[in-house]
Amino acid sequence: MAGAWVAGCVLLAAPIISQGSDAAGWKAGVARADITPGEPVWMAGYASRTHEADGTLLALFVKALAIEDASGRKALIVTSDTLGFPKGVAERVRGRLKTSLGLEREQVILSGSHTHSGPVLRDSLSAIYPLNGAHIEAIERYSVQFEDRVVECAAAAFDTLAPARLSSANGVARFAVNRRNNREADILDTHDFKGPVDHSVPVLKVERADGGLLAILFGYACHATTLDICQWSGDYPGFAQSELEAAYPGATALFFAGCGADQNPLPRRTVALARQYGRELAAAVERVLEDPMTPLDARLDLKQTDIELALAPAPSRDHWAELAKNGTWQAAAAKAFLADLDAGKSLPTSYPYPVYVWRLGGLALVALAGEVVVDYAVAIKKELGRDVFVMGYCNDVMAYIPSERVLREGGYEGASAQLAYGLPSPWAEGIESRILNAVYGLAKSDPPVK
Repeated sequence: MAGAWVAGCVLLAAPIISQGSDAAGWKAGVARADITPGEPVWMAGYASRTHEADGTLLALFVKALAIEDASGRKALIVTSDTLGFPKGVAERVRGRLKTSLGLEREQVILSGSHTHSGPVLRDSLSAIYPLNGAHIEAIERYSVQFEDRVVECAAAAFDTLAPARLSSANGVARFAVNRRNNREADILDTHDFKGPVDHSVPVLKVERADGGLLAILFGYACHATTLDICQWSGDYPGFAQSELEAAYPGATALFFAGCGADQNPLPRRTVALARQYGRELAAAVERVLEDPMTPLDARLDLKQTDIELALAPAPSRDHWAELAKNGTWQAAAAKAFLADLDAGKSLPTSYPYPVYVWRLGGLALVALAGEVVVDYAVAIKKELGRDVFVMGYCNDVMAYIPSERVLREGGYEGASAQLAYGLPSPWAEGIESRILNAVYGLAKSDPPVK
């Protein structure tokens, strides 16, 4: 097992040599903390695991990028080697950040890489894991420590704010495959892959005023599921960040997951492949960094809204009573619904869904919650411009977020995964238009990104 938690945060911002007129009014700071569990904790993502992690392949991290524009407006992006921030965890962290740093909800984006080789956090997916009392207590202890590290890391990033330059561009990496349209068993014999993908690699470069590289924020739309072993790691995003930090000493690499809910790295299931995909992604980022990038004016525009997403009508009580007998993890979810019904409670009929649209100068950044399928990124880029950054797994991971097409087709992302997240039915028709209209509504006061 990994050793004890690293106390506090390791700060990565070096002293600024000179500000210079080309710093353009930005300030930035960055920090990180090791979040590798120091005791056995259940691993997140796969229902098939039968025991806690038994070792560490790569250390796990939470990282924070703090930004301030020329007017003093502040923003914070947190990335983490986790499945994502469950709603309860996100709300507690945001509450503490408001108290300690004065940050409002729209100023904070909390993201997870969606690695399936990280720890379970409280308030999420507990029905799919065979947990006993000791497991739950360990998850609670870890979650408290995790939340502390996030808050400490954010504060450390703001403590290192210094003049900076920001620029952006997109690269490309092609290892993501649409898993709904391509069978894993056929991958090695197939050259004509089917289904939509988003192979873009969005990159935000943060330079110190002296020209040194402070931080690299980058993303990719693909599940972090190369590995299914019982060792801690950030999967291919972890390897990519390690590669970049080795290539650019003194810089911090921060990864965010895009709309990759229906995308897998294929082939997969070996450490060698996870390392290969990490190197491919890092190489794509390096190419972007070495080519001309678009400078960003020091102007932040931060918008956020919650929309209510309706669920389809839930099955009858008889359905849950029958499902409760089947002896699988689905039975645990069914029993929870039965307990609510027997207590006179109604099953949920909708869910509050957070949507963020930020502008960093001329760069539009859209942050969506949940496991978002790739159709959303395709649609948003068509409407707002191909260089838009589209993040998934932000601020809450409550379920898969299918497009209308995927909802009609059904399957795991369109229907059956809902139960794993504790929702009694699929989403109602109209989910895609509700989310996209919210995005465009927040973005409409600004000109499209060219």
